Amino acid sequence: MRGTLELAGERTPARPGPGPVPDAVLRALDLTVRRRIEGLLAGEARSSSLGVGTELAQVRPYEPGDDVRQIDWNVTARTGQPHVRVHVAERALASWLLLDTSPSMAFGTADRRKADVAEGVALAVGHLASRRGNRIGLVSFGDGSPRVVPPRQGRAGLLCVLLELRRAGESKARGATSLGDIFSFAARLARQRALVFCVSDFRGPRDWRRSLLELSARHDVVAIEIRDPREQELPDVGELWLVDPETGRQLRVDTGRRALRERFATAAAAERDELAGTLRSLGVDHLVLSTAGDWVRSLATFLRGRKTVRR
Repeated sequence: MRGTLELAGERTPARPGPGPVPDAVLRALDLTVRRRIEGLLAGEARSSSLGVGTELAQVRPYEPGDDVRQIDWNVTARTGQPHVRVHVAERALASWLLLDTSPSMAFGTADRRKADVAEGVALAVGHLASRRGNRIGLVSFGDGSPRVVPPRQGRAGLLCVLLELRRAGESKARGATSLGDIFSFAARLARQRALVFCVSDFRGPRDWRRSLLELSARHDVVAIEIRDPREQELPDVGELWLVDPETGRQLRVDTGRRALRERFATAAAAERDELAGTLRSLGVDHLVLSTAGDWVRSLATFLRGRKTVRR
């Protein structure tokens, strides 16, 4: 059974993130994420990993009026004549968020649900784009047809993302998610070079290799996988029902059996390795965030390590 297995014997923690909660709670989460991500990335405002950069267009002979700070001293020394570097105008890349809102994302047994981490990531990326005047767009999927928030600049774009996060949190979706369809949809939607973050637990059919390859050929794609500890190993709590939230399928198991717990952990590890290997083979950067960890710090460390946007 592929998909997140809800443990019917364990209580899922109350939803603290965006969704059907008071506006004050959403604003508090928004403020917390913004302060933490900006604090952890202090000094990285000019990093091209956040979606903006300049490109060297050419080196040409110096002309009166040129900025002397742009003199290329290496070329000048080789030719014996002053040359300057000419850059294309600084340009913002649109950032797209592909946000999984399918039923499996509502699972969580640690400090929060997978959906809460995913929505927090969306807020963090939105703030980074907003701070730099970049355009941010959102595609939420998992409840039928994908919903699109077209890219907009600055605070307006972020507010649109926040509104969609609230709507996504109210979804009562059922059924498996086809990431292949979403990647194909995103490839048609993003016509210009873009930075694409796919935030998902990557559960469901593995029908997306070809479509992700096509998407990553044109865009800089980052896969952010959200996990919960209970998806990696079963607790020893006796008999319980496992439920696949994507399909509704149920299975009764006796977790007191050590052999069963070991087989579950082995299968989960193999699935993780398969996913990581597939993404690596496609040249897609892969970040894993846990519902039990400090996901903000992990995200900031990851972004700091991405020196440039692939062009």
